[in-house]
Amino acid sequence: MQRRAVAVYATLFLLVAGVAGVLTVTAESPEVAFENPDLELSSGDTFEVDGAEYVVAEITEVEEGGGGHGGSATTSIVATLEREVTVEESQAWANGSTVTVDEREWRVEIAGDDPSEFTLVEVPNRQAILEADDNADNETVTRDDGEYVVVSEGGETTLVPADEYFPAPEEQSYATGDTFDYDGHSVTVDQVTTGQATLVWEATQTNSIEVQRESMVTLGETDFVANFPDASTLTMSSDIDGYEAQVAAIDQFQQYNSGLTRVVVLTLFSIVLLLSAAFLPSRY
Repeated sequence: MQRRAVAVYATLFLLVAGVAGVLTVTAESPEVAFENPDLELSSGDTFEVDGAEYVVAEITEVEEGGGGHGGSATTSIVATLEREVTVEESQAWANGSTVTVDEREWRVEIAGDDPSEFTLVEVPNRQAILEADDNADNETVTRDDGEYVVVSEGGETTLVPADEYFPAPEEQSYATGDTFDYDGHSVTVDQVTTGQATLVWEATQTNSIEVQRESMVTLGETDFVANFPDASTLTMSSDIDGYEAQVAAIDQFQQYNSGLTRVVVLTLFSIVLLLSAAFLPSRY
């Protein structure tokens, strides 16, 4: 009789474990999906948010984990968004410094106690000038009364004062507010002090944003949540409440599934205990 009761209970527990096991195996785990996303994009697509234009630079699969410690590698999808923005850049030229403009060397000169302009004085390439003149030595010579260039013509050698031989340096003056071309930019003289002249110009800068699955992304003043339906498509939705509701449903499903798994384990353990107790030798 005792064993019959055990068999009945064991069968009942086995039935419960079977039902719980079937529910655990057959249940489909919900996934985040946007039915009507604000944006559905592929690599190379351009789109606009709050008046700003963006481009999907790339959508790639990135392998993570694994390696030499026995772990299995996982693959995640990452998208890179780019936006070109205009920024103001500046550069300061110290008084007395040498700068390169139009592939020529210039010395910065600022005069006066309250200057509003500066002057670029050309620094001639004396070595290049001497080497280009077949009649002149490639080096100047210094005498007690100054620096000279040795020039040979018609068998006669003449010492020409360096100030007379080399051309007078070119000068260019710029006041606050003036513009000129420098290093591929149209620059404006923003400020001139006794110590330096400050130039400003506008340049284009590319800002990159990395987007991962279910990450929150702010573009302009709009918040989006990102998702990847497949390895080549990025969807973005501003329905944050809808996304959070889906996440809550997934968490609830996982909790139910975990509970069913515990039921299976406990019922199987109970069956083992019942069967073990049924076959214990009786003392009577």
